[in-house]
Amino acid sequence: MSKWWFVLLAAPLLAATADDGIRRVMDDQVSAWNRGDVRAFMDGYEDSPSTTFVGLNITKGHAAVLANYQKRYPSKDAMGTLRFTDIEVRPLGEDYAVVIGRYHLDRSQQAGGEGNGVFTLVFHRTPRGWKIILDHTS
Repeated sequence: MSKWWFVLLAAPLLAATADDGIRRVMDDQVSAWNRGDVRAFMDGYEDSPSTTFVGLNITKGHAAVLANYQKRYPSKDAMGTLRFTDIEVRPLGEDYAVVIGRYHLDRSQQAGGEGNGVFTLVFHRTPRGWKIILDHTS
């Protein structure tokens, strides 16, 4: 019986730890994006051939996702200023979590205009910290 009490008491702590770690990754991504550093933005993703981005197409592999970001956002002006809102973190055990939220890009008309949408991210806790393994953005 005492084992179950530990599980019940530890669950909120695990959720808080996941939430804090994941939000830190996302805050770091926003900072990197807003200074025009796509490579640092990609540090939030697991550096793996199985990392997946789902948008209009499905892209597999950290290098391919990075290449797509660099092609789509070739300059700081094209990247604009990023904001994440309505973020909800849902732990899926100790080492995985799902995050849903909204993004907004402030950009000039010449740089592509404003952009916004929703996203679902799957995070995995790795030896290097929380990393995105799947990103579905629309």
